[in-house]
Amino acid sequence: MGRLRMLLTAGLVAAGLAVVAYVGGALDTLENASIDKRFQVRGAQAPSDIAVIAVDDVTFSDLKAQWPFPRKMHAQAVDALHRAGAREIVYDVQFTEPTKPAQDLALYNAIDRAGGAVLATSETDEAGHSNVLGGDENLKAVGARAAASNLPDDPGGVIRRFTYSMGGMDTVAVAVAKRHGHDVDPGAFASGGSYIDYRGPSGTIPTYSFSSLLDGKIDPSALRGKIVVIGVSAPTVHDLHVTSAGPHPMSGPEVQANAIWTVLHGLPLHDAPLWLSLVAIVAMALVVPLLALRIRATLAALVAPAIGIAYLAIAQVAFTRGVVLPVAAPLGGLILAAVATVAVSHLLETVRREHMSQVNRLLEEEVRARTSELRATELEVIQRLALAVESRDEETGDHIGRMSELCHRLALAAGMDPDEAELFLHASAMHDVGKIAIPDTILRKPGPLTPAEREVMERHTTIGGDMLAGSRSPLVQMGEIVARTHHERWDGTGYPAGLAGEDIPLVGRICAVADVFDALISDRPYKDAWTVDETLAEIARERGRQFDPHIADLLLNLGPELRREHSTPQPVAA
Repeated sequence: MGRLRMLLTAGLVAAGLAVVAYVGGALDTLENASIDKRFQVRGAQAPSDIAVIAVDDVTFSDLKAQWPFPRKMHAQAVDALHRAGAREIVYDVQFTEPTKPAQDLALYNAIDRAGGAVLATSETDEAGHSNVLGGDENLKAVGARAAASNLPDDPGGVIRRFTYSMGGMDTVAVAVAKRHGHDVDPGAFASGGSYIDYRGPSGTIPTYSFSSLLDGKIDPSALRGKIVVIGVSAPTVHDLHVTSAGPHPMSGPEVQANAIWTVLHGLPLHDAPLWLSLVAIVAMALVVPLLALRIRATLAALVAPAIGIAYLAIAQVAFTRGVVLPVAAPLGGLILAAVATVAVSHLLETVRREHMSQVNRLLEEEVRARTSELRATELEVIQRLALAVESRDEETGDHIGRMSELCHRLALAAGMDPDEAELFLHASAMHDVGKIAIPDTILRKPGPLTPAEREVMERHTTIGGDMLAGSRSPLVQMGEIVARTHHERWDGTGYPAGLAGEDIPLVGRICAVADVFDALISDRPYKDAWTVDETLAEIARERGRQFDPHIADLLLNLGPELRREHSTPQPVAA
């Protein structure tokens, strides 16, 4: 219960800190950045009901005109859009100040012929009226209206939202929607404005050059039935803005076009309800502490990134369906909770280990004693098994003991790890364990064996390996290898498997040399003992044929020691 309380407390504290940061706006910058990323992940979704006519670099090059253009030129553009069958004309260009009467009248009459338009402005009086083309009454007479082009921007100058109105005047997007019969509810807009549901990065909305429109180079079907926003995109006019839609700036008319699409489609993108956001924050902060109740805290903390990625995927799916879930606060709560969970678990583990250390110290001695006892028992069983084989073959004398000692010395000389060499010392004693199943008539036969008897005798390698197979003991496992391979030959003519070269395990190659050496220097019913020099000469002759050349050389290097150990005292002369 103490662990449960401490882990839950850690999670709730992390949740509390994340909630305070979210409500207090401390994470707004990160949250906005996450929204930008969600737009980029969602990708482009080009609309089919809106287009942009851009006064771009191509236009300035084609028309060879200075900005601002004469209003007759804009009148030509309005007439061209009207002829093409544009559904609505939105002019994101300031026409507040009067110019030459003929110029102003030309534009005014063109708007009248087109059935009206929405004209953007950033200048309004306290009552929300403008002086665009002579004022609101003039515009009303030709079915046109002015609209506020101002858009709020977040810290860093990023445009993410638009409002219902600015300075008492409907914004461009709202004015366009109202002209088309949409009942736009001011209450549907969040206090700081609603998200512009950008259709994609700059260039997503179909865009055509202003000069192409005037020259009749745009297929009318590209504009028919669409809302067309006209404005400046050339960098020299400085109407470019940083948006959520991507890293590249977006022109003012394209931003307005995205805002228009957003309001016409019912403001599809909105923040999640506060209760849902708080639930997400608390849930993310509690998931790691609760998981730590089932698995290790460090493992639970390592799972936290996967949980965070899963939440990001959920947030992205929600975003595609119009719901903006908070990301920074839930992930912050997750990270804080993961760190707190590891810290709490470490504290609890430290206390537990301190408590268990005394118990462990008491158990260690008992475990060491038991391990030593088991090891001794294992070695005793091996020794007794080897003695049982030796007792059936009385003429071998102390062959097993001498051969095992020689195996140990050669293993160390070959570079084997001391612990492994020690294991080999005892495992080599089992090399002939299979002889326990060989009939006495063959095993103790004083003379040479017949081919049939030799075939039976050779089975002792396989029988021994099978007897030792399947053990979990490293000692018995090595004994199995020795039993099966100590009669294999370097040239591949040995038995039982006909292995050759380094395909023969090292312990088998060492045992082969040691076994033959001790057999040759020992008396047998069918031969007298050889001298050490005779035996070493035989080992040298079989180097590279019966024996591994390297192992044979190691044995030959032991020649002086072996001569001393196996020398026969000479009788003293009378």
